[in-house]
Amino acid sequence: MVAATQSLEELCINSIRFLAVDAVEKAKSGHPGLPMGAAPMAYVLWDKFMRFNPKNPKWFNRDRFILSAGHGCMLQYALLYLTGYDSVTIEDIKQFRQWGSKTPGHPENFETEGVEVTTGPLGQGIANGVGLALAEAHLAATFNKPDATIVDHYTYVILGDGCNMEGVASEACSAAGHWGLGKLIALYDDNHISIDGSTDVAFTEDVSKRFEAYGWHVLHVENGNTDLDGIAKAIEEAKKVTDKPSMIKVTTTIGYGSPNKQNTAGVHGAALGPDEVALTRHNLGWDHEPFVVPQDVLSHMNKAIERGANYEEEWNKAFETYKAKYPAEAAEFERYLSGQLREGWEKELPTFTPDDAANATRKHSAAILNKLAPVIPELIGGSADLTHSNLTELKVSGDFQKGQYGNRNVHFGVREHGMGAICNGMALHGSGLIPYGATFLIFTDYMRASIRLSALSQAGVIWVMTHDSIGQGEDGPTHQPVEVLASLRAIPNLTVIRPADGNECSGAYKIAIEKAKQNAPTLMAFTRQNVPNLPGTSIEGVTKGAYTIVDCDGTPDIILIGTGSEVSLCVTAAEKLTAEGKKVRVVSMPSWELFEAQDEAYKESVLPKAVTKRVSVEAGVSFGWAKYVGTEGDTVSIDTFGASAPGATCMEKFGFSVDNVLAKAKAVLG
Repeated sequence: MVAATQSLEELCINSIRFLAVDAVEKAKSGHPGLPMGAAPMAYVLWDKFMRFNPKNPKWFNRDRFILSAGHGCMLQYALLYLTGYDSVTIEDIKQFRQWGSKTPGHPENFETEGVEVTTGPLGQGIANGVGLALAEAHLAATFNKPDATIVDHYTYVILGDGCNMEGVASEACSAAGHWGLGKLIALYDDNHISIDGSTDVAFTEDVSKRFEAYGWHVLHVENGNTDLDGIAKAIEEAKKVTDKPSMIKVTTTIGYGSPNKQNTAGVHGAALGPDEVALTRHNLGWDHEPFVVPQDVLSHMNKAIERGANYEEEWNKAFETYKAKYPAEAAEFERYLSGQLREGWEKELPTFTPDDAANATRKHSAAILNKLAPVIPELIGGSADLTHSNLTELKVSGDFQKGQYGNRNVHFGVREHGMGAICNGMALHGSGLIPYGATFLIFTDYMRASIRLSALSQAGVIWVMTHDSIGQGEDGPTHQPVEVLASLRAIPNLTVIRPADGNECSGAYKIAIEKAKQNAPTLMAFTRQNVPNLPGTSIEGVTKGAYTIVDCDGTPDIILIGTGSEVSLCVTAAEKLTAEGKKVRVVSMPSWELFEAQDEAYKESVLPKAVTKRVSVEAGVSFGWAKYVGTEGDTVSIDTFGASAPGATCMEKFGFSVDNVLAKAKAVLG
């Protein structure tokens, strides 16, 4: 039906729709269906509720918006353009999905100002939203005073059917309900269509009842296509409920306005085509050329600029009052936001000598965490139900629970994937928090997408992984991560560190904390079994990625390269080879990524090209080690799955012994 006269609100909504339609059509690629159907709820949210400043996208107390159904990103780009963000111009929209564009095919926080988190893999966005809301709750409990509030903002999420099918969303939303995160409001675009067609083919559960069971406040807007008052009332009601998150199911028509494609899978992920675009324009009474927005719309939507400036000015005044009353707290809050660490924090990192008792590196990790926790109060996190195995409890704090949001020990439950996405959200909140998440190294497989996204989206998360090899022992091959280190090292922008002893654990944490403040994630892999503190190890050595801990006079005959618990095998084997008259160098290589970041001169000083006789020793697969041992070297590795037996037995049976290292070295020497 052609609309003869459109209200200003209808013009605004149709502007959002046709910016999406035109951008997808020009790119001949994209997802027009969601923006066309979700435009009314997005308009109401951005125009009537969200507090943000388009001219300062990083203003701290802004409401956060996440498009969890990230394939519909033209919805967000249209909103950013219309509300006056400098980051998205009409020319950027015309370059949708093109090389170098600020409008990529899914929202990317590191490419487009105004985008809070990187979404696209479904379910990740709503799970990130839980992390953002957790961060807001923790900071509010930490800094707000009865007579002065400086942390007070909402996290809004638009998610779709696909998000609600993904396990990561279920994990995170279950946790959010448990924690009672009342400033998290999710709008569920209930359009009943996925790529395979009607959701009836695979998804017939009552989503509202599921969220009620999670402990959420649930509402329903039955006609999300035109009932703007209903959407507004639902958001108002959601904001009144402060002790639980809210989910508003908004029933919509995907591709709304397209005569032949609306409510079909055909409008989900493909351009409408010129003929259907023309029909849709006629159907919705839109007589404007592609990418043309009526001036009335721009004038109205650009009011967000003045509103945003006022919001920020009001907050600045409130913060100045807070600063006058609570100068110490204000200074600490400003330090958080600056991304700076307390001066001298690194002096808390312990050092060790060979006279110190052998210990599991997971226990060193626990001790270091608790040395750092008092001097890095922004450190917050926990384990996926393995607190007493990962040893990640902060003794200076209680548990983060409903009504106890100032505490820093977060119990994620058996929700590894959700934990990862929540940690990413905390890191991307922009408040200086350093989140950490922990589990057994093998279970990174359950959360790999979140770890990958921490690297992609430049989230400063610390991943604390324990039980790092077949030394895990009796739990057997299901729990022994033989191939996991190799797979994690393949992720760009992720620093993987496997420390050998106490000094290297301190070095690993030094790197992890510093990288978190540089918006980059680090994954540390710790042992279950005890390892000795070795001569020659150091914090500084870890920062180089690889370094010599045992050396000889002149050019070595052979170099033994070890990581983690196997470095001690290399040291003992070197002693025996030296006694037999061989010149041996032992290199500890806790991090490939850090070593590759060094200059060529340093790398040559550690692994000189002239020394071709090399043996690597790591209780994992041999994959990747050829780069360091070359064609004349060999590996002590495990290219099968492990077995169930005591850890020491597994190590011995699979060849991780001094005798086998010696045998390999002698074979290489010839």
